[in-house]
Amino acid sequence: MNHDFMVRTMSPIEISISIDWASTEGWNPGHHDSPCFREADPNGFFIGLLHGEPVACLAAVAYNDHFGFIGLYIVKPEYRGHGFGMRIWQHGMHYLGNRNIGLDGVVAQQPNYRKSGFQLAYRNIRYQGHVNGIGCAHVTAASNVPFDPLLAYDRQCFPAARERFISAWISQPNAVALATVDAGRIAGYGVIRRCKTGCKIGPLFADDADVATGLLRALAAHMPGEVIVLDVPETNPAAVALAERHGMTSVFETARMYTKDAPAIAIDRVFGVTSFELG
Repeated sequence: MNHDFMVRTMSPIEISISIDWASTEGWNPGHHDSPCFREADPNGFFIGLLHGEPVACLAAVAYNDHFGFIGLYIVKPEYRGHGFGMRIWQHGMHYLGNRNIGLDGVVAQQPNYRKSGFQLAYRNIRYQGHVNGIGCAHVTAASNVPFDPLLAYDRQCFPAARERFISAWISQPNAVALATVDAGRIAGYGVIRRCKTGCKIGPLFADDADVATGLLRALAAHMPGEVIVLDVPETNPAAVALAERHGMTSVFETARMYTKDAPAIAIDRVFGVTSFELG
């Protein structure tokens, strides 16, 4: 064991290091992911230091006492193969304890994650392409709807309440958050944000394909001409069809895995995952 290597909780400013590394890895993070991610769990971001130099990072976000999510698992290329990744991984897993833990891993790493107790739930497929944007009736700025009903809608589609994160996510700069309101109730919502390359939509949660279509096109209208990325759970065939119907093509996939049973969420309302880093 290398005693010159240590793992500790990141300071707020250090979270940007993991976002920079994610960009180098080609993961195309958003411009303002760092402060938003921190709101999910300020204590859930870890950095591995070798002789005081950052060489590894990991997000292990505890959303509540029952659910957590692992992401941003990166070791700088020149320091791989020395066990530093396993050290920071074990630190994050210990932090999350007996929660049900989710992750979006590259498909090739599934056997390694299984060794840590994860089991495959389904694949998430990344689609990208140009989407013709157009405004849609019943769609309004998310800031125009009461926050508590919006949070309640999000909770139907995500395994835990994430009030602080959603509050930051829908109000971040270089982003647009829209909600569909039908007969006084929220029928869906989505966020589009500028990334290092193009834009990502996530989440895209909706009652059905018609609502999702309206939101997708309304969000795209706010970022005209941009390449748009949408991460879709393959277990929602209507979401896959939505992406393909708009000429988006599959470019990447992840294995969504959990340490316990897949959480009971309304997967048929998940037309776009919030992020591969935080679930």
